[in-house]
Order: sequence, then structure tokens, then C-alpha cells
Amino acid sequence: MSTYTAKDITVLEGLEPVRKRPGMYIGGVGSAGLHHLVWEILDNAIDEAMNGHAANIGVTLHEDGSSITVSDDGRGIPVDKHPQTKKNALEVIFTMLHAGGKFDQSAYKTAGGLHGVGASVVNALSKELVVTSKRDGALWEQRFRQGKPVSALKKLGPARGTGTTVFFRPDSTIFPKTEFDAAVIAERLDVASYLHKGVKVTFEDEEAKHKTVFEHSEGLIDYLKKVVAERAARVVHDAPFTLFRENGLRVDLVLQWTEATDEHIRSYVNGIPTGSGGTHESGLRAGLGKGVRNFIDTHNLTPKGVSITAEDIREGLVGILSLLIHEPQFQGQTKDRLNNPELVSLVDSTVRPALEHWLNHNISTAEAIVARIILAARAREASRAAQAEVTRKASSSNRLNLPGKLSDCTHPGSDTSEIFIVEGDSAGGSAKQGRDRTRQAILPLRGKVLNTESVSLAKVLENKELADLVTALGCGVGKNFDLTRLRYGKVIILADADSDGNHIATLLLTFIYRHMPLLMTNGKVFLAQPPLYRIDIGKETFWVLDEAQKATVLKQHAKNGRGEPEITRFKGLGEMMPKVLWETTLNPKTRRLLRVEVTDQLVTDRIIGELMGKDASARFRFIMERAEEAEELDL
Repeated sequence: MSTYTAKDITVLEGLEPVRKRPGMYIGGVGSAGLHHLVWEILDNAIDEAMNGHAANIGVTLHEDGSSITVSDDGRGIPVDKHPQTKKNALEVIFTMLHAGGKFDQSAYKTAGGLHGVGASVVNALSKELVVTSKRDGALWEQRFRQGKPVSALKKLGPARGTGTTVFFRPDSTIFPKTEFDAAVIAERLDVASYLHKGVKVTFEDEEAKHKTVFEHSEGLIDYLKKVVAERAARVVHDAPFTLFRENGLRVDLVLQWTEATDEHIRSYVNGIPTGSGGTHESGLRAGLGKGVRNFIDTHNLTPKGVSITAEDIREGLVGILSLLIHEPQFQGQTKDRLNNPELVSLVDSTVRPALEHWLNHNISTAEAIVARIILAARAREASRAAQAEVTRKASSSNRLNLPGKLSDCTHPGSDTSEIFIVEGDSAGGSAKQGRDRTRQAILPLRGKVLNTESVSLAKVLENKELADLVTALGCGVGKNFDLTRLRYGKVIILADADSDGNHIATLLLTFIYRHMPLLMTNGKVFLAQPPLYRIDIGKETFWVLDEAQKATVLKQHAKNGRGEPEITRFKGLGEMMPKVLWETTLNPKTRRLLRVEVTDQLVTDRIIGELMGKDASARFRFIMERAEEAEELDL
């Protein structure tokens, strides 16, 4: 039996914990963790600018793509001896965890670096790191390797001005990939220049031989214009709401309502992006809701028969919030979320009166915003009513409530039952005659269904073809979806094998992905593979799915030399005899199905957005090539 004693306890000293468990400090060793090294050094330079000690920041991505230099014209890192450690201050900062000048407000009023670990973590995870500090009339340098000094602090000579420069190369034994992404760095620097107007940020990409200067005199107002333009959303009012307050807490805020259907808030604390939000965003939303409601109540603008929710008020809102505070409490070293509880009430009490005052002094703008909010409320209630109606119809198993054009099977609800969604009445007629009536249902749809990619659910359910599909499936839609009520074991899309059929299949997949995604993630959705060609060679018949397979068959035939092939191209499923459709497509023993299982939202908003801009046949290939577990099955 093994023993467990004091000698089995490992004590990691210095920066060893960082190298042993880097994920605790930078979130991981992937691309995000690699770039987090840059952000740690950059944040130190921004802290100097934020406290009025620097006006210029420079970042250089060197030609090898795997090393970075960050410089600023701030005060320069101190180089005198630290009274406790008896080492120079620069070495202390870069070799000891929780060592820095931001624990005492006499050195920094506000800062993004708080824990005193950023510089030392970067040093620990770098193959080499060189720090130069310009101060006290001289230029000083010290070199490090994997967190340990490899040289003493050297005085390189006299120098004018002040500033700090840090060069580092990430350690390839820690990071699987050490190449930085210039676009990611440039975007972060651009944002920094918006948040700290008056600071000039220069980015030089040596590999691309390109230098970019980021400087924005209007700060967050310029940033808001950029974000709104990127979202391609039409604004409801021209002049944005702006707020700047500095009273122990510095709040910089810009807001603008647009005609988009979602809310988009970007928040920052001491220059650090808080992508997961936090208490400052909660305070913003609280103050925003109260300010708008007070204006509506004061001016008797409450609509009759419609209740306005907080989500209605924020629909279409684009906002940027930047806070500078003394003691931010971030969630973890990656600082993605702010946890200071007092900031909810502080931000709320700052935003509410300012917004209410702005609305009361810009009546035409305020009325346009309120009209936008009322429109959102009415659309929400209409959508909810439509969902309730569809759910009510779909929940009933009474055959009389099913679509009249549905040819149901004898045993719906069983695991072996199937519904074929067929393109057109003609194809539906062939499928009805060729099917197995006991377990195969047929639902023909007329024409190309609605493109649901950017349409509200209420509008979707006004489309008769899609409403019939929802009713036939019986499992509801949107928030009312319930997989246990699905009336069939398989949902099979059966469209023509040409480009129009591919387009229709893609539109149906988009509808299912957007409003019934659990059908895909639970492996219920399939694509039938009807033949596009019939090729008769001698006594043999080949059913061919597409042009590529046709070329393969003909090439093979040319080698065998068995007479001239006879090629028949099907214009559509309606041209197929029921017996042929059964043998090639409907018969479980001989058919080929493509199962669509999309897990972890593999088909993202971006993919769907790109897909909808491509031609019909390419659309179909695009979504299928990216379905992680789409596979051909002989069922």
C-alpha cells in the first residue's frame, strides 16, 4: 500500500506555478491565451496613458510573426532597489507574482492591471523577454528567459525623456502555436484608441510591411459610429445620447437606438473589455429602463393594451460603456467580467437622471425612440400570440386539425414512422402512390418556402406552407418546442436533385435550424438522395445522384465497352413512376439518406449569413459540408 506523507507535497516557487498551470493565469494556451500575453503588457502601457503619464503607445509585430514589442512614453519602470527584496524594482515586477505599483493608489488612480501578475506571467511564459526603461536621464535594460533573469540590470547610457519598452517571444514548449494574428492585435489597439481619446496608438506589422496609426479625437462617439456601420443597422435618431461623469467613478457612455432586432452593448473597465458583462452593465440596464419609463409616464405615452418590458426598451440599442474605477473586482485573471456589487446602484443612479434629462430636452428624438420601443412591444406580443396559436393547433392529435394536403401514415408517433417533405403537388402524388402507407407520411409544399434567416417568428408563421409543416410535425416551434410531441421518428426532406431542389432544401434546413434546432441536434432531420439521372448500359441500370457520379459511371463504362449508354435526366420527382421512386428513394432497404446532425451550433450565424448570399446549388453544399456529423447512411 502506497503512503502519502509530507514528502509527497510539491511546493512550486517563483514563477513555476505559471509554467505548470498557465490556464489559471491566461485562460489556456490556445490562440486566446497567446494573445492574452500581448494584452497584459499593453494594459500596463494603457494604465500609464489612463493616468496622464503617456500620450503615445507603440506595438510592433516582428517579421517572424512570433515576437512582439510594446512601448510607451510613460514614466518608465523604476530601477532603484526595492526595500524588501533588495532587488531592483524592474526585476521584482517581472519575476515575482503579485508585485506591482497598482496596489497603492498613490502611483495609479485607476488601472487595468490589478493583481501584480501580468508582467511576471508574460515573462514566465516567454522563451525570451527584454525590458528597457528610460528614466532618470538614462536607458536601462534587463533580459530574462522563461521567467528568470539571464543578465543583471544594465545601464546602456544617457537618454532623454521617459518610457518603457518590452520585447517578448512566447515559449513554444508552452504554446502549440506561437504565431500572432495581426488583425486581432490591430482591432484591440483600435478599440484602445477609442476608449482613451487623445492617445496615439501605432501598430507596425513588419511581415506585411505596414504601419497603422490609431487616434480618435471624438473617442466613444467615433467608436459608436463604427459599430453601427458594421452592424448595417439604420439609426432611429441621428444624435446619440452621450454621458461623461467623473466623481470618484468615471463613466463614459454613448447610446443610439437602431432598427435592428437585438441589443448590442460593449463594456470596458479601466480599458479592459468585459465581454461577459458584469455589475456595471446591470447598472446601465437598470438606469436605462427607469429613465425611459419615467419619460413615457411623464408624457402619457404608454400605449393602450400593450405592456412594455425591459427587453422592448433595449431592442435595437447599440451602446458603449467605459468605466474608470479605483478597485475593480474582476472575475479571474482574464478579467472578462466585473463583480463589484456597488457599481449596480452607482451606474444606475448616474445613467437614469442624465438619460431622462436628455429625453426631456430632445422631444422629437425621444418620441422617435418611444415609437421604436412600442413597435418592439407590439411585435413581441404578436409573436407570442402566434406561437400560442400554433402550439394549440399542433398539440392536438386530432387528425381533423392536420393540414388537408398531408397524407398521414397509419402509425404516426412510432420510432419507425417517417414524414417526407416533398417539393410540389406532382412529386407529392408520385410519393403518395409509391410509399409504405403504414409508416410513411407525405407533406407536399408548393413553391419555394419563405427565407426565414432574418424574419421574425410571427412573420414566419404567417407563411401557410411553414405553418402546415409545424402543424404536421406536432412538436411546436420556438420557445414552445417540445421534442416529445414530435409525430414521426424521422423528418426527411425530399426535393428534386437539381439546383432549385437544393435551394428549397436549404430554405427548409434554415427554418428548422432557426426555429426547431433540437430536431437537428437529436438526429431527426434527414435529406433524401433522389437520382438526377438514370443510365442504362446493356442490361444494367445505374441510378446517379449528380454530375460527378454520372461522369464516374460513364468513365467506368468506357473501360468495359458494353455498348452505348442510354441517359435519362429527371426534370423532377413528379416525372418518376411511383415504383421507381420507391426503389430509389423511399424503400428503407435500398435508399440513401443524408442525416443532418448539427451539434454545438456548428452552423453559426456567420455561416447561415454567407450561405444565404450564394447561388442555389452552392447554398446546399455549403451547409452540408459544415454539418459535423452529416453522413451517408444505408438505412
